[in-house]
Amino acid sequence: MDAVRAPERSGRRADLVTVVCAGALVAVAVAVGAYLNRPGSGVTLLAPAAPLFGVWLPHAGPGTVLAVMVAFAVVAWGPSLARTTAWRPLLAGSYLAALAWTFALALVDGWQRGVAGRLTNPNEYLREVPGIHDIPAMLRGFTARILDFQPDSWTTHVSGHPPGATLVFVWLDRLGLSGGGWAAVVCVLAGCLAVPAVAVTLSALGRADAARATLPFLVLFPGAVWIGASADGLFAGVTAVGIALLAHATLAFRTGRRSAVPAALSGGVVLGFGIFLSYGLVLLGAVALAVAVAGRSLTRTLPLAVAGALAVTGVFALAGFWWLDGYHLVVERYYQGIAAERPYAYWVWANLACLVIASGSAVIAGVRRAVLVRRWRDPVLLLVAGAALAVVLADLSGLSKAETERIWLPFLVWLVPAVSLLPGRRRVWLAGQAVTALAVNHLVLTYW
Repeated sequence: MDAVRAPERSGRRADLVTVVCAGALVAVAVAVGAYLNRPGSGVTLLAPAAPLFGVWLPHAGPGTVLAVMVAFAVVAWGPSLARTTAWRPLLAGSYLAALAWTFALALVDGWQRGVAGRLTNPNEYLREVPGIHDIPAMLRGFTARILDFQPDSWTTHVSGHPPGATLVFVWLDRLGLSGGGWAAVVCVLAGCLAVPAVAVTLSALGRADAARATLPFLVLFPGAVWIGASADGLFAGVTAVGIALLAHATLAFRTGRRSAVPAALSGGVVLGFGIFLSYGLVLLGAVALAVAVAGRSLTRTLPLAVAGALAVTGVFALAGFWWLDGYHLVVERYYQGIAAERPYAYWVWANLACLVIASGSAVIAGVRRAVLVRRWRDPVLLLVAGAALAVVLADLSGLSKAETERIWLPFLVWLVPAVSLLPGRRRVWLAGQAVTALAVNHLVLTYW
């Protein structure tokens, strides 16, 4: 028995050492950020609370008590309910709990400042919506308005993304759901879909045990601070559903269900639309590939998914927008503005400090455990590896200088399954996740 416990104790010590090192990275990023932000430094970070995009402002608000209550309930009862509750009610309950957690965190800043006003600033999508009366004409002329310093240049966020992101908010407006309040609510409703989608993916790949272990951590995901409310939260939820559809397709192929082909095509369509929400989401191809490999359906699911994605690309091309043209112009636009000022030498490693904050200590410890997994086909390992590869490529590209706590949300949700590798009782780790989110939201006024 002592021989069994010794490696377990050693593993836990290694987990703690890893978390301490990650915490040190955050502390150094904060200290260096404060030093570079001092007057007269000659360096422009454009992030007053670097490495986070926000300002230091200790505060509380209407959502404080609710957020603490949700955190307490999930920590106290979440793990046991995740083990014993029937699958479908568990998924529904987890989604509702994630909504409560995300809205509570947003309401720490109040309804207007934390929710309704998030998407109404002059750089956001909603600023352009009233001027878009002809969607086909907007798509045909989209690339011509990407570059800055023109009379009709798109606002920062519209120009920085493919037209699919703007179309979402135009469609909401057409449905009568106009204004910042509705836009924020839809972003949260969609973003929280990542919770059941990640769990469904794990279950479809044969790791229902990991799905149940991961669900409470998905609910108390610190990145929920930025899911409520940013468009990137919506992107995370939409693309997570696409990945889940691919996972279902692999299961359907293995079991001979008729839903295999429709699910694979649908997953491809959703992920194809995803790359028209944000250029960087093309990197989620690494996670999609991981699903196909883990589901032993590389030659069946993946070609159909690619066909679905290409169909979406073709529709946009016929409408007048070619993705590669937009991408090249966005890179040029990026370096017309903040990218030319924000130093790569700081952000290339400070971005990872943002990852630590948005993911939480439990995920960091879980990722350490994932590195040690010897079964290379293990779905948890493959999903985490796919997400990690996407993060590394995004970081090294230099196209994600700051704000990665928000921009990388679609990747970070796929790191969360690593927590299922943590041994023993996980409530302490779960409490740490909640404390991280609460601390960030009460100490920093985030811009998203």
